[in-house]
Amino acid sequence: MKKINLTACLLLLSLFTLAQKKNEQYQLSIKRSSDKIEVDGQMTEQSWLQADIATDFFMVLPMDTSKAKVKTEVRMAYDDQFIYILAICFHQPAQSFMVESLKRDFVFGKNDNFIFFMDPFDDLTNGYSFGANAAGAQWDGTMYEGGKVDLSWDNKWESVVKNYHDRWIFEARIPFKSIRYKQGITKWGINFSRLDIQKAEKSSWTPIPRQFPTASLAYTGSLNWDQAPPVSKSNLSFIPYFLGGVSKNYEAQTKPDVKKQIGLDAKIAVSSSMNLDITVNPDFSQVEVDRQVTNLDRFELFFPERRQFFLENGDHFSNFGYTNIRPFFSRRIGLNVPINAGVRLSGKLNKDWRLGFMNMQTGKVSKDALPAQNFTVLALQRRLFARSNLGIMAINKESLNYEHPDTTKTIYNKFNRTFGWEYNLASKSNAWTGKAFMLKTFSPGNPTASWAHAANLQYASRKWTVSGQYEFVGKNFNAEVGYVPRKDYWKTTASITRLFFPKKGPVVSHGFKLSSFYIFNSKWQQTDNETFLAYTMSYRNQTSFTTWVATDFVELLQGFDPTNSGKDTLARGTRHGWRAFGTEFISKPQSRFTYGFSTRYGGYFANGTRLNITTDLGYRFQPYVNIALSSSYNLIDLPAPWNRTQLWLIGPRVDITFTNTLFFTTFFQYNEQLKNMNLNTRFQWRYKPASDLFIVYTDNYYTVPFSIRNRALVLKFTYWLNL
Repeated sequence: MKKINLTACLLLLSLFTLAQKKNEQYQLSIKRSSDKIEVDGQMTEQSWLQADIATDFFMVLPMDTSKAKVKTEVRMAYDDQFIYILAICFHQPAQSFMVESLKRDFVFGKNDNFIFFMDPFDDLTNGYSFGANAAGAQWDGTMYEGGKVDLSWDNKWESVVKNYHDRWIFEARIPFKSIRYKQGITKWGINFSRLDIQKAEKSSWTPIPRQFPTASLAYTGSLNWDQAPPVSKSNLSFIPYFLGGVSKNYEAQTKPDVKKQIGLDAKIAVSSSMNLDITVNPDFSQVEVDRQVTNLDRFELFFPERRQFFLENGDHFSNFGYTNIRPFFSRRIGLNVPINAGVRLSGKLNKDWRLGFMNMQTGKVSKDALPAQNFTVLALQRRLFARSNLGIMAINKESLNYEHPDTTKTIYNKFNRTFGWEYNLASKSNAWTGKAFMLKTFSPGNPTASWAHAANLQYASRKWTVSGQYEFVGKNFNAEVGYVPRKDYWKTTASITRLFFPKKGPVVSHGFKLSSFYIFNSKWQQTDNETFLAYTMSYRNQTSFTTWVATDFVELLQGFDPTNSGKDTLARGTRHGWRAFGTEFISKPQSRFTYGFSTRYGGYFANGTRLNITTDLGYRFQPYVNIALSSSYNLIDLPAPWNRTQLWLIGPRVDITFTNTLFFTTFFQYNEQLKNMNLNTRFQWRYKPASDLFIVYTDNYYTVPFSIRNRALVLKFTYWLNL
């Protein structure tokens, strides 16, 4: 009954989203260029002098009650092939800019930047984002869920940033081939965002409440075309790669393995709003390594996908469900097995319908008795009302040439399937958001109790944020291509946040957050609870400080080593409770030296104690060198046989950007819990837009006793060819 009532609330609230969009009155005209525009950071062309101007930006942070103090002007134009944009970002004379580096897809809050958001369907949900920092590093991504940006998207476009004594100018041209839009639509959603770190001010062309990001498509204005944007006659891209490398496994004492490989990605525009991606023999050796964490959890940890083929338009697949109830998790595909080929069809059918289809084929691994497998995913989404949508998903994992499994090795199912639907609520002003979904899995034997369902609802205003959520996962729910670390439970969560805004002084806002969750088994017996109270102070210079207290209760459902270091385990069914407190601090981003820390001290399992201290330090020699050092220290004090356990995790990182096309990264990680050291270095030369040369070296060591585990060196060459 609870699920039906909450779902009904979501549908009822959607009825209030039918009104005109919030900032409809903000209009910018875009006209065909009257002369050839050179992308050089200079406003000399007649087209710019005649263009409509977007200016008089509104302040979003630190407060959203006035116009911006720093001035920004934006102009746009187009021709048969490109969209052009020019932004003049004024500042105090001789003021220096603040950036991390020249690296692409920089961290938004640590760089003076200008970014804009395009919503070609004006559906307030999906779109594209482009921009640059004040040193010229590019930013681009696809937009989803009305205000999130997926920076994994990488396409061909050009930009230049030129600095003057009282301003910096961003100028860019974006091929129509690089984006998807519906033929004949002459009104797009548009907004522009400016961050001036020295002034600690974030501003937007249209007014946006401070609790929402400037990327919120619900608050875009309108970009009005003087005629329908041109449609490319052909839009076909081939991205072949050539790879050579050598690796050696010192643990197994095998001979060096020499690798020679070629592969191909292709992008085919089925229509102006629908794209077909094809990959043959893909390789992801240039992908950055995961950032390790000290694992003190009872369940499987989540590490995000980093492979580009799965990330582009990946939101349509990966955002189905919740953080810990994901029916599809692409890292299940190609995990320690070769991927032979794959196709993905994704995009908009029209303003209301969105389609995603993926099919991947992996090879067999004889030594593990793993057969070749096929993965098929279908996601279909229908927009409802102004910004809400209803979606369905179907996932099929099939083992090919399946034989009776060798019982001495891992047993693989012949098939595994997941079907489900979800409803996403987003009100006109984004004040109300929510989700409700239901999933069912199918495996050989068709076991019962194979359902999962959940729903949540949140209200957010400047002062208040209130939310509620419930989850259920059956004991036989088995999404083999998903991420569901826990089964056989009911969970309820409630949270409330209240902010206060002083009129004077260094504090811009302060307030508390109170949250609590309870977890029950299928017999409604409580197994977990946490109640958490935090108080946060946010300062005008963008420094923040948080202090918190919490109480926890856990009943172990299986044996558990509270240090996860191979020692003895606590017995199943034992109950544990404790209290803890902690702090978190983040320094102002205006400084070349930035730092942050968090602390936690209090009880732990078996009436023990746990101290945790994490630090994040950074220094920039802008715009060429960015040095970071992260560390985590855990001191766990328990009765015998665990006694005192110290766990260090240290990760220094150096990013060098010689130019905005030449990058070098070194990332070292020491993990005392795993008794492992890892070194990963990556050299990247972007010799042409979206075309790269990579040289990647990795080194792994055991620390106790000290010995080499494996080494690898890879050279990879990619080339993007447009037809």
